[in-house]
Amino acid sequence: MKIHTGSDHAGFKLKNRLVAHLKDRGHDVVDHGVHTPERADYPDSAALVGRAIREDAGSLGVLVCGSGLGICIAANKIHGIRAASAWNIESAQLARAHNNANVVCIGERLITEQESLQIVDAFLTGTFEGGRHADRVEKITQLETTEAESSGKCGA
Repeated sequence: MKIHTGSDHAGFKLKNRLVAHLKDRGHDVVDHGVHTPERADYPDSAALVGRAIREDAGSLGVLVCGSGLGICIAANKIHGIRAASAWNIESAQLARAHNNANVVCIGERLITEQESLQIVDAFLTGTFEGGRHADRVEKITQLETTEAESSGKCGA
């Protein structure tokens, strides 16, 4: 599976560990940075990863910042991205099964490395259940279009 990764400086160490883990599991990983622990802004990495996923159908994303929250908010501004901040295995599984999330966001300061590895594995092995959940995901997609039109923008 193709996985796009990114982080800010606060998620740099964990992102690198996750990249190694994903490669060890045989995934095709594209690391969009950051590549140093110097200060970096999470919206920049979120945008790079979100746009890459939008252009690379079927790929998924892993984003890391200090809390997992800011980078998640930023990623969700990219049209077509459904990012979820996961804090345990169940939240990662539900993000895929019920929300068809295509990006998982993790907080390096809040979740241990071992938990993060398990969360990412659960996210990547999860599948969308469809059914009643598909109707809800479609409503999310409609919100993107409606909000873009009402603000005078067409996409991110």
